Amino acid sequence: MSTIRSHALIVFLFFCGCGSASPKPLPTIPPPSPALSTDERAAILVAAMTQDEKLRLIHGTGEVLSAVPRGAAGHVPGIPRMGFPSLYLVDGSVGIGNTTGESTALPSAMASAATWDLDLAYQYGVVLGKDMRAHGVNVHLGGNVNLAGREPRTGRAFETKGEDPILAGRINAAHLLGTRDQNVVTCIKHFALNDQETGRELVNVVIDERAARETDLLAFEIGIKDADVQAVMAGYNSVRGAWCSESESLLTGVLKQDWAFPGFVVSDWFGTHSCGHAAMAGLDMEMPGSTHFSGMKAALEAGEVTQSRLDDMVHRIVRAVFAVGLYDRPTSPGTVDASANLAVAQAVAEQGAVLLKNIGDLPLPPGLGSIAIIGPNADIGVVSGGGSAGVTPMGGSALVEVSGFVGSWFPVRWLPSSPLAAIRAKAPGATVRFHDGSSASDAASLAAASDVAIVFATQWSSESLDRPALNLTDLVHRSSPLDQDELIRAVAAANGHTIVVLEGPGAQSMPWLSGVSAVLAAWYPGQRGAEAIANILFGDVNPSGKLPITFPKTHLDLPRVLIAGSSTPFDVLYDEGLRTGYKWFDAQGIEPLFPFGFGLSYTTFVIANPTVSLGGGNQLSVTVDLANTGTRTGAEVVQVYLSMPASLGEPPRRLVGWQKVTLPPGANTQVTIRVDGNSSAHPLGYWDEAARAWAIAPGDYGVYVGNSSRNASLAGTFRL
Repeated sequence: MSTIRSHALIVFLFFCGCGSASPKPLPTIPPPSPALSTDERAAILVAAMTQDEKLRLIHGTGEVLSAVPRGAAGHVPGIPRMGFPSLYLVDGSVGIGNTTGESTALPSAMASAATWDLDLAYQYGVVLGKDMRAHGVNVHLGGNVNLAGREPRTGRAFETKGEDPILAGRINAAHLLGTRDQNVVTCIKHFALNDQETGRELVNVVIDERAARETDLLAFEIGIKDADVQAVMAGYNSVRGAWCSESESLLTGVLKQDWAFPGFVVSDWFGTHSCGHAAMAGLDMEMPGSTHFSGMKAALEAGEVTQSRLDDMVHRIVRAVFAVGLYDRPTSPGTVDASANLAVAQAVAEQGAVLLKNIGDLPLPPGLGSIAIIGPNADIGVVSGGGSAGVTPMGGSALVEVSGFVGSWFPVRWLPSSPLAAIRAKAPGATVRFHDGSSASDAASLAAASDVAIVFATQWSSESLDRPALNLTDLVHRSSPLDQDELIRAVAAANGHTIVVLEGPGAQSMPWLSGVSAVLAAWYPGQRGAEAIANILFGDVNPSGKLPITFPKTHLDLPRVLIAGSSTPFDVLYDEGLRTGYKWFDAQGIEPLFPFGFGLSYTTFVIANPTVSLGGGNQLSVTVDLANTGTRTGAEVVQVYLSMPASLGEPPRRLVGWQKVTLPPGANTQVTIRVDGNSSAHPLGYWDEAARAWAIAPGDYGVYVGNSSRNASLAGTFRL
């Protein structure tokens, strides 16, 4: 007799072997043996559950957010007699959110993607997981892999990993693996095509299947398969006429059948629309309470939901707890490892910052007499993103402002990392003076009286709110709105040595670019951001970040000039299809302000002598010689792009692989980048709609190697 059957028989005999009128306490179930498989262990607990216990696991308790235990966003009580732990669901894209208390405020996920470094991305995830365990919470709701290339003005761009599905998918997978390895249930979101915040509960995305599979869904597929993700959050939006939370095509067809996803699907908060329909379509857990799933008993009795489906829902939830080791190592509140976590935060900020322009003023030379620091709150901190991804930093916030757009629930938080103090520490012999930028003329006067002017231009962004354009529009409520584009123009006109440091969510237009000497994109740099920025400005760190998103010259160059929105349900047609991000600019012949993959350094590199070979099983290898021809140690990201056979109608090129390499000055090395044609990224494949499967087309393929999407040369070709 199998172990599962013997456990089930014990439970059956207990319930049926006595006829007393008063119910006896339910038996304690011994922990299923760790020698059993994850599914076997889960099956033992599910078989021993009462119907009421099963129904209790498929929805949250519905407390007001401020009253959820342990500061979580959602709570599912455990089953003590089985040793099954309570689940505490917490946001965690860039740090532990909600009301958990102080946590490590990491740089934005976009900054992590800009490192192009999977090892560092893994450490980013480890910090998230360790902080979760320290707060006693155990279900991570980060993992935002919606592609910012569809709508770069999205308010949640800072939570994403850029515009390319393979780069975003792999960076996200590394985050999720790092978190999962701390025995935390990881989640990937928002499934799927939740690419704008405007009207997110009303928008219906219209897109063909092939385009969806090769772009947005591909990023999810990589993360789910490579990181063994155990939870998927459904989006608020609709796709092709079906709400994501009740789309059988997405939740059952794509996710659970095509990708063999074994975990559970959770709704976004208040994102359900039905009970029976949603459950039978593939939704497994409703959050934050039981708005619709409160009717599950009635739905079962009416035959709208089958018992086998309910058992499957519960099995998936229980299985997830076993799969990540949470059952054997439950969480309890502890202490945040501040020193180690902040070291990772600073490393990500330093490696993810992208030097976009430099005509000689960086790194700053020793012996400067005077430096002007200009910009809102640059004397006290760096800005961070808002919404459910907002984080209360360790040590508390430097400043919290109320947003004039989405209210006090999403405050504008300034992290305690002062650019003014960090720069003063690097230049003890210089006179370093500050102006908040509220008056462009006064700021220009200070710049004119200084050797160098450094403008910290900030733009806050948040869940529930898209940016209207890509310029430095001030979305924070102020008594006098601040035009930072005009501020930069005025400062640059007064001082030819003007450096701009951008603290923002993603792509930015720069109408003042020609007038400044240097631009550093620091994204949202986290609570050690100022120290990281100062290290780069003074040359202690050589910038090596590369753009994970195209910077357009203007929002007029995007596929949609205006972001659609309405107070009633409306459609958004993604008729650009496969052509997202840099693929749109390449296909349309539009020159970007800065291309995907671009980033300068304080040294120079030469990529030479490429060779291309295709081995058995569609294993592509690209080898190049890389030389550091400058005078400083630095890192280069060697990028490999592929052109597909003309018959497929694909965009001109797609990223298929990369490697980041650090070299001392004068050194050279041979770099080999291997591209597995059979991996979850399907780098050589296309989606065959007729066959409903990935396929590899016969024809000629071109391999391009370089250091950005617009600076890659043909390295070789092969025929399949």
